[in-house]
Amino acid sequence: MRIATSTISDSIVRQIQKLGTQQSKLQTQVSTNQRIFQPEDDPAAVGRVLNLESETRQITQYTRNADRALQVSQASYAGLTELKKISDRMTEIGTLGTGAISPESFQAYAAEADQLIEQAVQQGNTRFGNDYIFAGTAVDTPPFTVTRDATGMITGVTYAGNTSQTSVALSDTASVNPGTSGATNTGLNAFINQLIALRDGLKAQDTTAVTAAQTGLLSSEDMIVSALAEHGGIQMRIQVNQTQQQDRAQNLAQLVSNEVDSDLPTTIVKLNQTQIAYQAALQSAANIMKTSLLDYLK
Repeated sequence: MRIATSTISDSIVRQIQKLGTQQSKLQTQVSTNQRIFQPEDDPAAVGRVLNLESETRQITQYTRNADRALQVSQASYAGLTELKKISDRMTEIGTLGTGAISPESFQAYAAEADQLIEQAVQQGNTRFGNDYIFAGTAVDTPPFTVTRDATGMITGVTYAGNTSQTSVALSDTASVNPGTSGATNTGLNAFINQLIALRDGLKAQDTTAVTAAQTGLLSSEDMIVSALAEHGGIQMRIQVNQTQQQDRAQNLAQLVSNEVDSDLPTTIVKLNQTQIAYQAALQSAANIMKTSLLDYLK
């Protein structure tokens, strides 16, 4: 039984094409160190990679959330720190005021206290980006509105924010409130009004009023210290979460790499074998194609 020459030629061509395609694929794997380029290369692995990449995107979003939450908490901490400095100085002024021996001394202390009140209001209405940091979730509204007398002096402060807090997701199961609490925000309102009472006591040269204002000021200072400690804890929690998410992202990247990266030594061996087979096929094809009809007639 004889096989048609065209059939032999077609078979040889298909074999050479198959080896050429395989050789090209292996060369690409060696040059890119990847083994998957199309879903059909390994459908099961592609499915696993898609799931891993979806999880990676979630972690990326959680990382952004954590970065933003940390910045908000740090801004709140910085604002509270400045208010604590104002409280410290006003307490000193109150102590000095109770021992003042002249009207001029009272007025000098009152003048400094008035400037500290302006500074406290300004600090209370601090923004982080476009958001007021002590306004709760009413971030578009200045949280502290002031009443002034005919001379422009602040006579009272009212809190115009709310007592809600923004919750930021750090993971599938954890979230954090990076802003100051409602109790802290309303407490700051009371704090500034205590500053006003202390200044007014100094202006009136009323040591009893100054002492009473100092007592209230100490309570407000305790509130500020407590808020500072709370934000220190929040920042530590966020930073620990950031480290965990970073480790998780690295683990996922390694899992993806395990799925898509080629085993370079094994791939090189396969490439060499394919190249040898390809060259052999070409040589065989050349020899077979030399065969003529006369060879068969013999």
